[in-house]
Amino acid sequence: MNKLIKISKKIRFTVCELSHKAKAAHLGSSLSCVDILSVIFFSNLLKFDIKKNTLDKFILSKGHAATALYACLALKGFISEKDLIKYGKNNSIYEEHPNKKINGVICSTGSLGHGLSFGCGVTLGEKIKKKNNKNLVLLSDGECNEGSVWEAAGFASSKKLNNLIALIDFNNWQATGRSKEIFGGEMKEKWKAFGWDIQEINGNDVNQVYRAIKKAKKSREKPTAIICNTIKGKGIKFMEDDNNWHYRVPNSKEIKMIKKIII
Repeated sequence: MNKLIKISKKIRFTVCELSHKAKAAHLGSSLSCVDILSVIFFSNLLKFDIKKNTLDKFILSKGHAATALYACLALKGFISEKDLIKYGKNNSIYEEHPNKKINGVICSTGSLGHGLSFGCGVTLGEKIKKKNNKNLVLLSDGECNEGSVWEAAGFASSKKLNNLIALIDFNNWQATGRSKEIFGGEMKEKWKAFGWDIQEINGNDVNQVYRAIKKAKKSREKPTAIICNTIKGKGIKFMEDDNNWHYRVPNSKEIKMIKKIII
């Protein structure tokens, strides 16, 4: 797990650098899901191969965390690390939300509430073909306000998509306020009501994320939702749980401070 913790730190610094250089927002919500992505891409639980459509697949439904995904794809070797400098530039495919022109991205996302539906379609097709791979979708807690999420959730349980895992990055914030103040209800109970197996963990603890995905892979009847309690801006003390970093970007002085904190 020490390896995953080191990878998370490297991803976090890359995310901050990309935000600084491109003057792009969504830094806090990109940092909250880094530990989840580290386990997904760099543990031994899943197998990704951009040239083989038969292996496990990942969909970043909360597309505004694109910088965290790009950092993972670069470390994984799916894209060149040199290409990261193109992030946020005119005419670049590395936009503020991922698109499927990028190696390792199978679904363009950004408009919230669509990733799980896409994941259901892909997963059902593979289940019919009796493939043994697993598909993972990462959503934000605010994204779960979207009705389309629950249409997909009901569909997945009706088709017994036990090969589908949804991870909810529950950082307690939406763009302009606390998630629970904007939309009510208990997240765990909602997924349970729609027929899913439920787990609730600390999403910034790679050990817990690892164990949760490992357990979810063994499901035989139902899709699994893993509620990942996280902290927005995790890893950078002066950003943690501060929603100003949803739209604010770090300046040069702050990037130096972040480097000292992380590395």
